[in-house]
Amino acid sequence: MSGNTIGKIFRVTTFGESHGKALGAVVDGCPPGLSLSEEYIEKELEKRRPGKFLGETSRREKDKVEILSGVFQGYTIGTPIALVIYNVDVDSSPYEKIKNVFRPGHGDFTYFVKYGGYRDYRGGGRSSGRETVARVAAGAIAKKVLEEYGIEVIAYTICLGGITVEKKDLSVIYQNHLFCPDMEAYEKMCKRIEETKKEGDSLGGIVEVLVKGIPAGLGEPVFDRLNADLAKAIFSIPAIKGFEMGAGFKVANMKGSENNDPISTKGFLKNDAGGTLGGISSGQELIMRIAVKPIPSIRKIQNTVNEKKEEVEISIEGRHDISAIPRIIPVIEAMVRIVIVDHLLRQLANLAFQHRLKFPDFFSIK
Repeated sequence: MSGNTIGKIFRVTTFGESHGKALGAVVDGCPPGLSLSEEYIEKELEKRRPGKFLGETSRREKDKVEILSGVFQGYTIGTPIALVIYNVDVDSSPYEKIKNVFRPGHGDFTYFVKYGGYRDYRGGGRSSGRETVARVAAGAIAKKVLEEYGIEVIAYTICLGGITVEKKDLSVIYQNHLFCPDMEAYEKMCKRIEETKKEGDSLGGIVEVLVKGIPAGLGEPVFDRLNADLAKAIFSIPAIKGFEMGAGFKVANMKGSENNDPISTKGFLKNDAGGTLGGISSGQELIMRIAVKPIPSIRKIQNTVNEKKEEVEISIEGRHDISAIPRIIPVIEAMVRIVIVDHLLRQLANLAFQHRLKFPDFFSIK
């Protein structure tokens, strides 16, 4: 069974490998009549484009997208939208000498076992973070749908390399390359990145996501709860190791009287639930926090084995990020948008039946 598609109504399938000819996505189920251009999609791709800042890979990809289908005269037409992004700055030479070695922290070993040794070892192939460029492109289409309903998805860094924000001013997150809401913490994070780069090591962090304007009623219990689908979508991103909503793991130390969100005639009085109840959106803001592991490709010497089961040491060369943050932030936003759009369209279909929406007669329309 293939695992390259997500969604029930708004369906996204991605394809391509890190050092292959191209990557891309097919988006099926997008409603017709939305204004959509390659330039609009590329604005989202620019947020994760590599090689722009200190601590990021020096790989220079233009990340230009080509819309192959599903858009005519600037508008979506309801048919599958095919997107392709060509790789233009590929250097596979550093991987040739370690092609038979399982890099610690990577998917090399598990891909080797699962596919019987048939794998693309160049840059990690399909398991590479490079694959996420297709998700961001698809997520831009989802963003276009959400704009019609006033729903906004915002992700930002609240911890990097052990440095945690002390205040949150979302007005400054687009004024720094880490999408950090605390400029003092941002300066400290940059210093930590410089230090870690010199050490030949990498850093992890935490990203928080806020979804504004989401209506109540999204989610399909029991197996397609909104929070469950969000968790699955987020965990499908490389480097993700933790996910929580609302109070998250703090609930383990709370009493019910502390954790429950009281309700008044004016609405909820707090939001420890994080925006869902019973797996369905409550109309409150969705609040999520995501733990991102350190990039496993580091220059420091590590112990591992090769395909012949021989113990070897490895120091990974090539062009790698010091941290998946900030380039993982637009990926997280994209996956959240894709899930919300899918559930939004499912609920709209539900509401249409509840209200017995009538189909218009073309010949009676004036």
